[in-house]
Amino acid sequence: MHYLFVTPEEFDRMVDAGEMLEWAVVHGRNRYGTPRRPVEEKLAAGVPVLLEIDLQGARQVREATQAAGLEALFVFLAPPSFDELVRRLVGRGTEDEEERTRRLETARVELACENEFDVTIVNDDVHRATDELVSVMGVGRSAPVAG
Repeated sequence: MHYLFVTPEEFDRMVDAGEMLEWAVVHGRNRYGTPRRPVEEKLAAGVPVLLEIDLQGARQVREATQAAGLEALFVFLAPPSFDELVRRLVGRGTEDEEERTRRLETARVELACENEFDVTIVNDDVHRATDELVSVMGVGRSAPVAG
């Protein structure tokens, strides 16, 4: 996973210039996005691309790929249950109560939209889920996979 940190002004400039494949305000407070150029360069070189994005980003990528006549596979990574999601979030101990509440509200919305994705992988065991994702991506697949 590669992160590029930019100022809010640079982020705005990138959005305005169409340099973002997708972007969103996540959990009501932070902006995240995927710069378009690195994705296009990898795809042009025949390298599979996996985007770890939220529901808003997946919707934008779906719209962009359809408009460009491109193919993409959308994978929904689901928790085994909502209770397990809560347990994992609380167990991390990295968010205060307000942030946990915000994240769980986002999760409820996203879980309700699972049917917008092509494939669902249940993250009950990280190694099994990873193997399934690699299998779904397929060897030599040249279309982006969003999840």
